[in-house]
Amino acid sequence: MSKNLLLEIGTEEVPAHVMPGILKELKEKAEKALQENRVAFENVRTIGTPRRTALLVTGLAESQEDVESENRGPSVQIAFDADGNPTKAAQGFARGQKVDPKDLVVKDGYVYAMVHEKGQATAELLKTILPELISSLSFPNNMRWRDLDFKFIRPLRWIVALLGSEVIPFEVAEVQSGRVSRGHRFLSPTKDKNGEFEIADADSYEQACEAQFIIVDQERRKAMIREQIVETAKANGGQAEISEDLLEEVLYLVEYPTALCGKFDDKYLALPPETVITPMRDHQRYFPVKSAEGKLLPLFITVRNGGKEHLETVQHGNERVLRARLEDAQFFFDEDRKKSLEEHREKLKTVVFQQGLGNMYEKSERLAELSDFIAAELKADEKTAKHAHRAAILCKADLVTGMVTEFTELQGIMGREYAKLDGECEKVAVAIDEHYMPRFAGDSQPQSEAGRIVSTADKIDTIVGTFSRGKIPTGSQDPFALRRQALGLVNMMIEAKWQLSLSKVVAKSMDLYGITDEAARQKMQQDVADFMRLRLKNVLEEVRYDVVDAVLADVDDLYAVSLRAQAVQKFVSGDAVAHIQALVRASNLAAKAEKEGFEESLFQVEAEKTLGQVCKATASSVESLIAGQDYVGAIDALTELTQPIDKFFEDVMVMDKDEAIRNNRLGLLKSIDMLAGRVADFSKIVLA
Repeated sequence: MSKNLLLEIGTEEVPAHVMPGILKELKEKAEKALQENRVAFENVRTIGTPRRTALLVTGLAESQEDVESENRGPSVQIAFDADGNPTKAAQGFARGQKVDPKDLVVKDGYVYAMVHEKGQATAELLKTILPELISSLSFPNNMRWRDLDFKFIRPLRWIVALLGSEVIPFEVAEVQSGRVSRGHRFLSPTKDKNGEFEIADADSYEQACEAQFIIVDQERRKAMIREQIVETAKANGGQAEISEDLLEEVLYLVEYPTALCGKFDDKYLALPPETVITPMRDHQRYFPVKSAEGKLLPLFITVRNGGKEHLETVQHGNERVLRARLEDAQFFFDEDRKKSLEEHREKLKTVVFQQGLGNMYEKSERLAELSDFIAAELKADEKTAKHAHRAAILCKADLVTGMVTEFTELQGIMGREYAKLDGECEKVAVAIDEHYMPRFAGDSQPQSEAGRIVSTADKIDTIVGTFSRGKIPTGSQDPFALRRQALGLVNMMIEAKWQLSLSKVVAKSMDLYGITDEAARQKMQQDVADFMRLRLKNVLEEVRYDVVDAVLADVDDLYAVSLRAQAVQKFVSGDAVAHIQALVRASNLAAKAEKEGFEESLFQVEAEKTLGQVCKATASSVESLIAGQDYVGAIDALTELTQPIDKFFEDVMVMDKDEAIRNNRLGLLKSIDMLAGRVADFSKIVLA
């Protein structure tokens, strides 16, 4: 008969951002521990609030599964004497296996002990499993309290451990497990007793918590919060703007949610919307409210950890706090507007970019030159190049404004707004904002051509500058967020369908940094290419791993890599084996060639003449198709080589005694290999 298990770890309030990770880790480690201990179960679930992390296991077997094992001992010659009696070796083996020597089984020239191990009761095993589970949890930061040699993210306050209705007794950090939990700090009917209440059994856990004003299931709590926010906004004539990251943060700040609506003075609506929304959402965790047309309303919605009592008092308190933040925003905005964005730029000379890499003013000068170079490489029209240059000049100026100094999340956004107010071209203003994109995982890419150009210049400048200081990200260390910037760069170039040479842009960036040592320049090109190669692997995660490996030798044109990957993926999903084998066969011998190329006058056999002619014709087709970025067509053209290659190897002795003939044949194979390599290294493809 199975039972259900409850483990509740009660703590002081855990930071909201780590709760999802804790719940995930607890679930995974619980499943692993039960499997390793041979305890069958139906389902493992983790739920929680800021003050409690709970593990619920249904259908838990009452005991371990029994184990039948066949353990081999010494050979028959060693196990028995001449009279067939067990020797000391056999007796010792039997004793170790806890069987009688006469029960040893002879098989394959050895003695075996047939051991039956009866499974332990689950309740006994849990006395060890559960405390080990609690102690094994990992956190970004740990705390110690009193003189205990125990670390946890927050001090432990109580532990509930129930198998059915039976308490599993153990102790962690001087906290004894039991059936007593604690309810809501302010709403619990037993708050005069520190909110303590008893849980009868594992099945009644969630109901018992709800009676104490605890909605312990985070998914149900999230649905309640979302519904309340939507209804509250609707009741006040608006629509709430619910961002999923803020919703998840609020989810782990409350145990019993109640949404309420607050107001702020209409005068703040004259500010750019982001200057109101940012302190509201990012600093106070309020949800903005907009009209049906998308216009910001002088309303906000917040979620309290409690019931509906005294909501007016809570509302006024939140309004007062937000009013102070908006007054700050108004003050900084007014002060900033005393100068134009270009006038603010002069102060960038006092802001260090990175140690040894100058200041932000110098960076903006580099960005302008690098943007000009990229625009020229892309053959951008004159207006786009002009917009990109102007945006590059101004894109960092808002960093020294009061608004961005106070609300750093507004960098780029305030640059855009101030540029508009200064009368700058709309496309310049948009590019100033877009050059930071993507700001975070899942953020959108720049959509304007000028924005993409400045964004590329900014990211390449940062990567090259940081790499020049030897600060290439390793392991989890990436203080300058170079991985995010490089990943954004790869996605942006692919989305924009740009044919842009990465090595040329990197070379120009090195010129602007004054990096002249040839060895250092070569190393930089290799380091940047390797760095981008790893980001491309992330972007191409839906492509077969061997196909990805096959196209990553040359990453100079990032968009072309994605096209080649798609083309090769399509190719290998069809009848490609014979074609790949032919190309790989040519590649294997091509490695012996001193150089590519061949002289038709040195051909001796009809098969090599034919292959040479087909190679020339195919090379012309492939080059033309690649120039048009038609890699599917280029692969189709390469398949024309299959039969001539096979015939060549049937009729031709490549390693001829005559050196000139031998080298000519190897040069022919090298030419084929180099041509195929324009698309992929087909030797990396794993054939079924």
